Amino acid sequence: MKASFLGLVAVLFSIGMMSQAYAHTTVEVEQFEIEVGWGIEPPIVGHRNDFVFEISEPGETQGVKVGIKNAFKNLEATAKYGGVTKVLDIGSDPKPGHYFSHVIPTNTGSYSIQLSGEINGVLVNVDIPIEDVESTAVLDFPPTSGSSSDKDIIALKSAVSSLQQDVSSIQSGTGVEVSNQGAAYDFAILGLSIAAAAIILAVISLVKRK
Repeated sequence: MKASFLGLVAVLFSIGMMSQAYAHTTVEVEQFEIEVGWGIEPPIVGHRNDFVFEISEPGETQGVKVGIKNAFKNLEATAKYGGVTKVLDIGSDPKPGHYFSHVIPTNTGSYSIQLSGEINGVLVNVDIPIEDVESTAVLDFPPTSGSSSDKDIIALKSAVSSLQQDVSSIQSGTGVEVSNQGAAYDFAILGLSIAAAAIILAVISLVKRK
């Protein structure tokens, strides 16, 4: 019983370690170990972040890694999202073997990093997937019931519906006690025209915001 319990704990611990390590992707190119991921996790659309890199090789002591200095001297990193690509400007972290590139992810979904060139004479050509970028909903608190754009659309629909009812009332002569001639009629038509213009301007403003 005790052995089974310890075995279960070990399995759960291993799963926990795997889930933490999943955020960064590690590949091996000959003796080099290349780890790529996000500086801040989870990555959120529209928020500044960094692509981070750790490039190392085994040290003289077993189990100890040594960071590679100037790894990007002849190595190029390209960010990929669907069919869109961007060659990255790479900065060096004070810690040997650690590098970064500033970025603001503008779309949710899957990103990857293409590394091509050579590190100390070893050819490198790998495409490394990294953690998906999430919408702001993953961090929103308290959760929003709907966006302001959705609320604006609902309000515009209501205004248009009301305007259509007023026009129908004037045309049919029901609900509005004005004749089809004279100042009262002219003022009614003018008011509806102004309301229609206001709705059109609101729609244009909403479209521009998007």
